Amino acid sequence: MATAHLKQAHWLQSANIAGNALKYFAWLLKAVIFFVLFAFALNNQEPVNLHLFFGTTWRTPMVLVVLATFVAGLFAGIAIMLPLWWTARRQARAPAPSVTPAETVPTPPSNTPSTMGHTDGV
Repeated sequence: MATAHLKQAHWLQSANIAGNALKYFAWLLKAVIFFVLFAFALNNQEPVNLHLFFGTTWRTPMVLVVLATFVAGLFAGIAIMLPLWWTARRQARAPAPSVTPAETVPTPPSNTPSTMGHTDGV
């Protein structure tokens, strides 16, 4: 019995080590993504001209244009998905419809003429 307890303790300790390793990996991945985006921003500082409606021109760094486009797409995706999420949440919270005995389908009796005398179901 003591060996089973030690095996369980070893398993919990190895799971804790794996969990810590996963946390470090997640932070490493976040750092890599940050530095890649930072390098992207540094490499795209050249100004661009955006020609808008009615002859209006907006001159801004390329990274701001990309960032603004990303944020606009994020908000558009949230705005499109939000009603669907609300509907799914409302349906999940709604109580399940209860079946009354009158709504149940009656089962046919076993002595019907079509099966009377036949035990093999033919």
